[in-house]
Amino acid sequence: MLQVPFIREHKDLVIERLAKRQIDATKMINEVIALDEQRRQEQTLLDNTLSESNTLSKEIGTLYKSGQTEKANALKARTSDLKNQSKELTDKLNETAEALNQLLYKIPNVPNELVPTGNSEDENEEIFKEGTIPTLHENAIPHWELAKKYDIIDFELGNKITGAGFPVYKGKGARLQRALIAYFLDKNTEAGYTEYQLPLLVNEASGFGTGQLPDKEGQMYHVTEDNLYLIPTAEVPGTNIFRDVILNESELPIGITGYTPCFRREAGSYGAHVRGLNRLHQFDKVEILRVEHPENSYKALDTMVEHVKGILQELKLPYRILRLCGGDLGFTAAMTYDFEVFSTAQDRWLEISSVSNFETFQANRLKLRFRNSEGKNELAHTLNGSSLALPRVLAGILENYQTPEGIVIPEVLISYTGFSIID
Repeated sequence: MLQVPFIREHKDLVIERLAKRQIDATKMINEVIALDEQRRQEQTLLDNTLSESNTLSKEIGTLYKSGQTEKANALKARTSDLKNQSKELTDKLNETAEALNQLLYKIPNVPNELVPTGNSEDENEEIFKEGTIPTLHENAIPHWELAKKYDIIDFELGNKITGAGFPVYKGKGARLQRALIAYFLDKNTEAGYTEYQLPLLVNEASGFGTGQLPDKEGQMYHVTEDNLYLIPTAEVPGTNIFRDVILNESELPIGITGYTPCFRREAGSYGAHVRGLNRLHQFDKVEILRVEHPENSYKALDTMVEHVKGILQELKLPYRILRLCGGDLGFTAAMTYDFEVFSTAQDRWLEISSVSNFETFQANRLKLRFRNSEGKNELAHTLNGSSLALPRVLAGILENYQTPEGIVIPEVLISYTGFSIID
């Protein structure tokens, strides 16, 4: 959530940057400033009313003590009126504050100055590409056919048990999946991230804290009886560890990692481009999260990007990095880099990671602060990234490493799988 003082002080900048998202925010920003001005005026009136009431109460006590009962009783009538006024002003102030908050919840984060203007993923900016796209043998097939051929993932069985988008991993497929999770976690802990095991259900406050609510409730599975949500990413429970927390500056930076299944409704996703592992309702992901000093967060973002690059280099998968344009940028992000691996069998790029800096947007919702060197509380910056999302990484391995003899396991994973080929 944007901070009102920032909006007031940088009104034109906020409108200009939000235009990168193809949003004309002029009306909303003007409404925010008007509501904040109304809130300030109501707060001043309330403060003055309470101050007068307190002054009169003290004066009444003095009058009673000095025997001036008649004068004291006259003033009591005035204090009664002031109490009624303060109640009305408090109700009005609460209504205005709530209206302001509801409006702020609708305004996305302000994109960083480097974010390109654009409408859709077609206008994302490619900033890096690495790896050789392999030349596959003549009878190469996409991963969903490989999964059936080698009996390692059963999409039909998952459909029977639950529904489309809930695959069952079997045999060497399950072991490869487990190997990837362990490998990703090991790489992250080696890089200094502390491993956490996190809940798969979160409450409404956690959803609001990281910005999934009210923006993305249609994409989340809702356990209505308990008013809990299945997590769409470990970012939600992981970042909410720090909700309502005041850190010491010396504790920064903080880095955590965690593996979780993730659940997304992905309503309306159909077609060949979402076949197999390309888009699922339940999938596994290893996440990295950081809480940073505002002065260091973009250096930390670069470090996270380099970390994910290192993993893909070890897996020897061809990949590229995109800086997302405003129209493709997530609601809470100030800047996002997407990683994509090339699927040779599908002849297309598959997104496998997003690494984002949210600046103070989530921290403001979470009330995540740190005590700076001057002893003042200041909002921290939050960042997160997939390190990595497994389905499309697995799809890339199956398709790019296929041979007429079977699917070769990337060398770095053999010590985790215990086998070197799926045949």
